[in-house]
Amino acid sequence: MNNLQQLLQMGQQLQAKVAELQKRLDSQEVSASAGGGMVKATVNGKGGIKALRIEAAVVDPHDVEMLEDLVLAAVTEAQNKARTLYEDEMRKATGGLPIQLPGLF
Repeated sequence: MNNLQQLLQMGQQLQAKVAELQKRLDSQEVSASAGGGMVKATVNGKGGIKALRIEAAVVDPHDVEMLEDLVLAAVTEAQNKARTLYEDEMRKATGGLPIQLPGLF
């Protein structure tokens, strides 16, 4: 019975670590840019878009597709960085146990 209590305590500790991790990820920001810095996307540690900056020089009404591509590239890279941050932080919090949280990536 002692092992069961220890397992339950470990589960509670893990749950607390994961809750703290979620709070930290909400407040962390990760940025990426495209087009030599002409488009910059910033996301939180969970991958949610926080900001998007577009330099006026890249706005060409005759080439909207290029701007769309740059925005997509910047957002995708920022979200990839956030995913890596999430995975690294989750590994630390869980001691390497493969745990996925619903709604994240």
